[in-house]
This record gives sequence, structure tokens and C-alpha cells, in this order.
Amino acid sequence: MSQLVTIFGGSGFVGRYIARRMAKAGWRVRVAVRRPNQALHVRTYGVVGQVEPVFCNIRDDASVAAVMQGAEAVVNCVGILGEVGRNRFDAVQAEGAGRIARIAAEQGVSRMVHISAIGADAESDSAYQRSKAEGERLVQQHFPAAVILRPSVIFGIEDQFFNRFAGMTRFSPLLPVVGPETRFQPVYVDDVAKAAEQALISGAEAGIYELGGPEAASFRSLMQRMLAEIRRNRIIVTMPFFVAAIMGAALDIAQKVSVGLFTNSILTRDQVRNLRRDNVVAEGARGFDALGITPTPMEAILPGYLWLYRPGGQYSAIHESAARLRNSGQN
Repeated sequence: MSQLVTIFGGSGFVGRYIARRMAKAGWRVRVAVRRPNQALHVRTYGVVGQVEPVFCNIRDDASVAAVMQGAEAVVNCVGILGEVGRNRFDAVQAEGAGRIARIAAEQGVSRMVHISAIGADAESDSAYQRSKAEGERLVQQHFPAAVILRPSVIFGIEDQFFNRFAGMTRFSPLLPVVGPETRFQPVYVDDVAKAAEQALISGAEAGIYELGGPEAASFRSLMQRMLAEIRRNRIIVTMPFFVAAIMGAALDIAQKVSVGLFTNSILTRDQVRNLRRDNVVAEGARGFDALGITPTPMEAILPGYLWLYRPGGQYSAIHESAARLRNSGQN
């Protein structure tokens, strides 16, 4: 019988790529999620019965233990960008991660990969980053052999970074940016999945690996690159941090008083705090090179999905070619 891996959050952005890779490598994959009926797409990653979504609540010991039964390896991809209802940073990214690691150790799981984030810092003024750091601490406490992956901002066809800002350009001539000089090191989602696969199958030294793409760039320059890719001229407007903080606070309050009718997916106070710090691989940190992986450049991936936001969509290339022909004819 093939080996079994349980992937917590395996239907999400990063998790689905890891699930697909592990299935392709011949493993049975158990995808632990809150809503299995919304994760049926993962079944297509393998042969019949190879990849199965199952219910799990990472706030409950019994639920976590049940989905880990018989697993040789465990991956934790669960994370949130904002707090909504009972999904608080501490409960999900700290306590949840610690619970998974503790139960994995109790059940004799051989290997564990935990997805964290660059910038995890117990002393940060960001609740998101503090919870990421506490999650790492608990994982290492309960499962010392765990491999912890800290990616920078992740891009790919389903991302919430380039897609989000490209979508904004459809409705406004202005593109507001908070922290335009903050630097990021965008990393392709399948490279993160490849790192997880490498750690699970080929083995990797325990500890933290910071994952960034081949290029570090400012927020402003990334938006300029995105605009060039989608063939749109937009004015990049710098939103001062104090203005962004006021806006984030107002939206956070609106979410709180709406009693679930409004979810702040626009800008939170905590996100503003995060944008004050660079999000790049630290000097001397272990990264892709230690795993034998060459990261994929943005130019190899972005055209494959950002064409959707061009004025002519999939026909933009045809329109541009026709325009060049007309111009050459006039000359």
C-alpha cells in the first residue's frame, strides 16, 4: 500500500499544489479541510480514491487526530490573512499549528512540513507575524524534526496578490499602494510545493527555510510590472501609512459592528503594519539552494494568467499584432 500524507488546508492556494505533487509521486493524499464539499476538485489530482477531502477542525484535538490516523507524513498549510469570527490569528496560526505538531508526534508521524511566512517575529507589532512566530515555536517544540518553509508573497494563477491589484485596474484610473518602497521577493506557488515535496520525499535537514524568487523588488515596481503585463496605464497613488492605518481601522470596526454582514477583505490595520517591513529572504538564511531547487522567475508565469485583465483579454495579442501590421503598412 502506498504511503499516506495528510495535508491540512490542502485545498487552498498552496495546499492544492502540494497535494497534486504528492499524488503524482504516488502517495495517497488526505486533504483535511473545514468544508469537504467545497474541496472536491482535489480528487482529480490522482486516480480514483487516491486523493480525498475530509472534514477537520484544527481547533479540536479529536478532529486533528482522526484525520492523521495512519499517515506517514503531515503538511500544515492552514493560514489566514485576516481575522473573522472564531478564526483568530492565535487560534489558527499558533495554537492550530502547535496542535497538529503535537498530535503528529504522539501518533508517530515520520515527517512534517509547516508553511509559515517570511517576517514571522515574536516581537513584531503585527498580530499576524507574532502568531506565525508562535506557530513555528510550537511546531519545533513538539516536532523538532519538522521542516518550516517561510515563503515571501506567493504568486500563481489563483493568487491574491497580482490578481487582486490587476482586478482593481478594471474600475479605476488610480491604483492606490500602501508602502510603495517596501520590498518583496515573489515566489511561484509550485516552487513552494516543490520544496514541501522535497522535504517529504527526499528528506531535508530540520529547521527553517526562507523561500523567495530570483528577484526582489519594491511594491511600486511590482505594480508597474503588472500594469505593463496587462497593457493598462494607471496612476500609482501612494497612500501614506497614517491614512492607511485610519482606513484599516475604520474597515475593521465596520466588520465588527456588522455582525457578519461585512468582511474586511480590503485593508486591515494589521496588514498596514506588515507593509512597513520588507518581505525578502534574510541574508544567510537557508533557502531554495539548500533544497536543490532553482526558483521560477515571474516573467515565466505572469503572462499565463494576467492576460485575463488586458483590455482585449485573450484577444489582446491579436489586436496588437493587427495594429503593428497597420502601422507597418502606413510606413
